[in-house]
Amino acid sequence: MALRRTVMFLLLVVLSLPGLIHSFQPLFSFDGSSITHRDITQRAVLRKTAEVCRDIAVSEGRDFSLTIDDSLSAVQVQRACSSTGTSSSLLSTVIFQTSITKMYFSNAKVDVVFALSEEHHFDDETFQGGRDVITTGVSAVKASVKLENFVAGRWTLGRVCHTLQDFYSHSNWVELGNTAPYSTLIRPDQPLENLAGPSTPTCRNCTGGNCDDNLLPELLQQSLLTSGYFNVFSSAKPAGKCSHGGSFDRTSRQDPVGGISKDDIGSSHGSLHLKAADLAVNATMELLEDVRLSVGDKNFLRLMGLSQSSVLCFVIDTTGSMSDDIAEAKRVSFDIIDRKRGTQQEPSAYILVPFNDPGFGPLLVTTDADIFKDSINKLSASGGGDIPELCLSGLQLALTAAPPSSEIFVFTDAPAKDAHLKSTVTALIESTKSAVNFMLTDVLASRRRRRSLQGPVSRSMSQSDAQLYRDLARASGGQAIEVTKSDLSLATTVIEDSSAGAVVTVFQVVRNPGRPDNFTFTVDGSIRNMTAYVTGDSSLTFSLTSSTGVSQSSSQSSGPLASFTTVGNLRRLSLNTDNQTGSWEITVDSNKPYSVKVTGQSSVNFIFNLVEAHEGAHGDFSLKEGRPLSGGNTSLLVSVTGSDTVKVTEVTLFDSSGPTEVNGSLQSLGSGNFLVTFSGVPAGDFVVRLRGEDSSSTSRSTTSTFQRQASTQIKTSSISVTAQVNNTDVEPGSTISVPFTVATATNGVVNDSATGTFTVRANNDRSYALTTPSTVAIAAGDGGTANGTVTLTVPTSAASGTDVTLTIEAENTAATDVNYAVLRFSVAPKVTDIDRPVCQEVSSSSNCPSSSSLCASSQWEFIANFTDGVNGTGIESVTIRQGNGTLNTTTVAGAGGENITVATYSASCCSQNVELTAVDKVGNVGTCVGQVKQSSTAAPVITAAVNTTSTGGLTLSMSQSLWICAAVSLLWY
Repeated sequence: MALRRTVMFLLLVVLSLPGLIHSFQPLFSFDGSSITHRDITQRAVLRKTAEVCRDIAVSEGRDFSLTIDDSLSAVQVQRACSSTGTSSSLLSTVIFQTSITKMYFSNAKVDVVFALSEEHHFDDETFQGGRDVITTGVSAVKASVKLENFVAGRWTLGRVCHTLQDFYSHSNWVELGNTAPYSTLIRPDQPLENLAGPSTPTCRNCTGGNCDDNLLPELLQQSLLTSGYFNVFSSAKPAGKCSHGGSFDRTSRQDPVGGISKDDIGSSHGSLHLKAADLAVNATMELLEDVRLSVGDKNFLRLMGLSQSSVLCFVIDTTGSMSDDIAEAKRVSFDIIDRKRGTQQEPSAYILVPFNDPGFGPLLVTTDADIFKDSINKLSASGGGDIPELCLSGLQLALTAAPPSSEIFVFTDAPAKDAHLKSTVTALIESTKSAVNFMLTDVLASRRRRRSLQGPVSRSMSQSDAQLYRDLARASGGQAIEVTKSDLSLATTVIEDSSAGAVVTVFQVVRNPGRPDNFTFTVDGSIRNMTAYVTGDSSLTFSLTSSTGVSQSSSQSSGPLASFTTVGNLRRLSLNTDNQTGSWEITVDSNKPYSVKVTGQSSVNFIFNLVEAHEGAHGDFSLKEGRPLSGGNTSLLVSVTGSDTVKVTEVTLFDSSGPTEVNGSLQSLGSGNFLVTFSGVPAGDFVVRLRGEDSSSTSRSTTSTFQRQASTQIKTSSISVTAQVNNTDVEPGSTISVPFTVATATNGVVNDSATGTFTVRANNDRSYALTTPSTVAIAAGDGGTANGTVTLTVPTSAASGTDVTLTIEAENTAATDVNYAVLRFSVAPKVTDIDRPVCQEVSSSSNCPSSSSLCASSQWEFIANFTDGVNGTGIESVTIRQGNGTLNTTTVAGAGGENITVATYSASCCSQNVELTAVDKVGNVGTCVGQVKQSSTAAPVITAAVNTTSTGGLTLSMSQSLWICAAVSLLWY
């Protein structure tokens, strides 16, 4: 224990020292001249996504006019990828931008979690280890996508891209004159060649601080590959070897002094920084292309988060009294599916989690509306035993399966038997920023009864039972709607509202305890179809006043400003905002708890993420998991979505239940991104509110003042919980240990002299076996921290690509304060099949005429065998990547016992090119290309070429002219 504390202390010291980050800056370049991992990742994702959309458009005969370069924005790509996107249509880029953000946050996290790992940064000439990190991670990404676990896939993909990108900053690849990526890094079946040997000198001393020519001439002449050594503790390195460089790299002070890194403009080889960054962008795109070929265009775009619509997610109680509720969930979901199928607003995925007692699940995630319909059709209400049900277990599963910022609807009429999961579910809500809406039927309806083994039991939910759901709804920015079963169909209009495109929250507030109050919100010219929701006791009254001074009271169900309906505790108002932009007011008169929420449809929205700073001259920020510390400084990365013309003027933390409001200090990072710092944030529950101006052409006025509010609460804590693991890819049947640290803080700073005992809870969404201490204690002399370890055992039956979300919580003895850490794992068996499918031409025939005007009357055929070897995992799919013909495949047994997939392609002679892609069961990709070429006579000519990239970056080519009907070349990705 003492040794582990010492190691953890040293790691914390190292992470806080200046200059530790030895790679492209993770997130921000405050001098504006250097390129960061965030820039590289975002550019590559936008460019590759645009390329995929372009290829799809071409194959469908549609125009695609977007120029694909490094200046692309998410708005431009989203609109160009929309088959009906126009400058005036409403398209939300929240999902797309959130997905990109998660990838570059995962990328930046490598510099925190793997700060001292040479493999993750290609330091110390660890080329084999670095490639293993990349190829193992890519296999895990493909496995996650195969199971439609896109959130886990993005997290792993971002981490892999960091290591790949660091190669171009830390090695001498650029100095060797290479202008193309080193493709061998993503091809594990190709040898790493031309590597400088362990005893080969690579550098000489820099001269007067100038390191431009410190690489040895003979190294460059022989095209030998090297990378710099890096160590924060010792100056030792092999004789004659290059160092990484920088003030914190102690090896750079030993001969040969200096370094070769190209991390930023000011690095040892900073003059080559921009070239290294450009190569890193191209290499990232090459990796993304490999993933694309493996998973297909549709799933690749889903992995990138390119979607104009949200998911439809239901969590449904299936116990005996829920038949009416299930029928209504079926009705409203079918209505949404049938109305929106084939449109831009069709849900991007469907998620269903049933629950009862003693079970919950199984989880269904699908993009096929008919599969979802069939699954919800099969639900039936039966059993249940005692009244409480496993509602929160089902909700936990939905929260980890749904994409971030989803809208989840829970149907139940019973208390939660698993109320102990409240803090875990709250942590997942805060982590995913998803809104949870509860459709609660017959709260306190004592007449509905059912029998149990002990006799009749009242089927009712007390106010305290319902309060649990209200608290979770409030934390997420959702609503707890309480109605009778007979009125449920009137309340489910909120589900239809949320399924509309580009829904934004303009204003939301909760008063508990209630009190009369006035609230203002701003309507901007980009907003359409505004709706307000007021929940509260039946005695609640309200009035609405528009920006032009017109008023309407709650006694008028239809008036000049709105028409509204009342069902249960919900009032739904459809607002008339035409030509009434500006400040509106709603006045609520009630002394009982109530909530007000105002939404609309607009392309202009924002996302935010908590970030934490790393101190030092070369410091930066990384994603902050868990709650910020009370009384301390809090930083947010705020990104405006849906507009490139927005000017943000104010970002505040707003306590929706009280008068507290904390103003943030804004620093523009360009492209609609802002670093917002709040000083001395007090204890409380806050939401983020953003105000600004938008002069975009989508607004109905030249310049429109706008207001947006985030749904998810930010709750501060005086407890700090941190947990890190060295590997987030876990094998089936393995047990992993997750060390964690708990501390208390005063005014945002960990209190070194604090003592205390904390209750510890750990949960995972897959119900895998866990061991965890029930408590940890900080004793005098512990430096204000307590350590513990959670172990997670993955069953041998766990499928490759399964994602696991682990939540570790610590609560004070008074049970008044809790904080948490959330970790994500992917089940990834060790991949032994690293060979790509092999293609061999069998035959080809053609009657293609020499005249192109006669091509439509003739056909040509191409037949090829794909094999994956006797020890391979087998061919899973063969598809047409290029060509307008027809493909048929059959499987036969080869002479050596291997399975052979026979691909037969036929096409009109007007379409004279074909590219077939074969993918084996672990995602390795092989491609065959065939092309008909005409000779000067009537007979067609074939030219076959095999292109191979050498480890030195040179391209070797071999061409032959053969008198046969189709040209075949093998291209490996």
